[in-house]
Amino acid sequence: MADEKPTLVLHLTSGGEPVLFQLPPDATEENAQLVKRLHWMLDHGSVETIRTKDGYAVNVNFAHVAVAYVDDLQRRDRTFGLR
Repeated sequence: MADEKPTLVLHLTSGGEPVLFQLPPDATEENAQLVKRLHWMLDHGSVETIRTKDGYAVNVNFAHVAVAYVDDLQRRDRTFGLR
């Protein structure tokens, strides 16, 4: 079984290619909480700090995000145009 690569995928309102932030694979509870809160972040256009796999803290202004979801980039099948 291949290692999971959970990734926050952000499609910005301005268009273009999605912005990808790889999440820590060992932070399963933290990643699950992020998934549960994404709809709230988008609805309220909040600024949230996301911790990446590399240990960086990235501030995302969800007021500029049209679509956000967490996907496993290790999967062979792609959704929403990802390859």
